[in-house]
Amino acid sequence: MMAKSALSAPQKRLLETLQKTNFGRIEGLTIRAGEPTFDPMPRIVKDVKLGAPDNGARPEALAADFVLKREHIELFETLARVGDGVIECLEIKAGLPFRISMVEHSI
Repeated sequence: MMAKSALSAPQKRLLETLQKTNFGRIEGLTIRAGEPTFDPMPRIVKDVKLGAPDNGARPEALAADFVLKREHIELFETLARVGDGVIECLEIKAGLPFRISMVEHSI
């Protein structure tokens, strides 16, 4: 079990970006030494579902600390394995990382 308080500052920023976006995607997220960076700033695309009551930020975005979901932990483990690179697209559903698209240089 891992909590938000155990994350590094860049990981917290990414987590908070996921929660604020709620539905959408992050494009062009640079990873350095397994940590997300916001330099250069990635493109954040927010999906707005017309007629839906849940277009705002996730309620836990206001919480100082909480236990991370399995998807959050898997995301940070994946970034650690990437090491250095660029996540082409990180899809977000209900504030959770859903799918990562990245270029593989060797198969």
